[in-house]
Amino acid sequence: MANPGLTTRPITDFVKETLFGRMGHWLEGQKVADVFAGTGTIGLEALSRGAASVVFFEKDPKAFELLKRNVVSLGAESECLCWKADIFRCSFRPKGDGPRFLPFDWIFFDPPFEMMDHLTPGSELFRVLKQVAREHVSAAEARLVLRTPPRVAFEMPPVWELEHHWPFSHMEVFLYRKSVVESVVEQVSNLSQGEQVPNLPEPDGSESGQLDNLTDGVAK
Repeated sequence: MANPGLTTRPITDFVKETLFGRMGHWLEGQKVADVFAGTGTIGLEALSRGAASVVFFEKDPKAFELLKRNVVSLGAESECLCWKADIFRCSFRPKGDGPRFLPFDWIFFDPPFEMMDHLTPGSELFRVLKQVAREHVSAAEARLVLRTPPRVAFEMPPVWELEHHWPFSHMEVFLYRKSVVESVVEQVSNLSQGEQVPNLPEPDGSESGQLDNLTDGVAK
């Protein structure tokens, strides 16, 4: 099911097939995060390509309800976890089921296109991309797939090193690999400055942090 409103940015079948075709067998057995998931098109495609699990992060109520229905309709409840969360206030570490879904090997990051103009050092989006690179969230050699509008200027945190760039007619897709060296440097820098991981809100049933494990309480 797709969201008929304006809260998602549909990806064409051509782009999806091209993108996943280029990934080959890289997704097999991998733990995936689908951030700004919409109705789950990308994460569910990753699951169909052999991913072991997917955690979906989506705030919009309509998109989130459709996302849950899509997971249930595919019978993928045991491999998926849907988190109704504001990613700017999210820990990215689900309680209880965390060890089953973490650390992420692949992160699909698909923010609203208008946010990309603000992806610069010091911005909230920049901070989130640094956060998902932390060792307790993503694996040592994690990859991140970023979708953007065409020809937009932005700056990624140094911990994410560009591996591939695939331009399409109405969008561009970037594949980044986590830099082990930059990750260690940042951790040492944070420790030397006395920085602690912020005590971010965990799922509590509110709109900004509702964790919905689809194996519980979903009408089928």
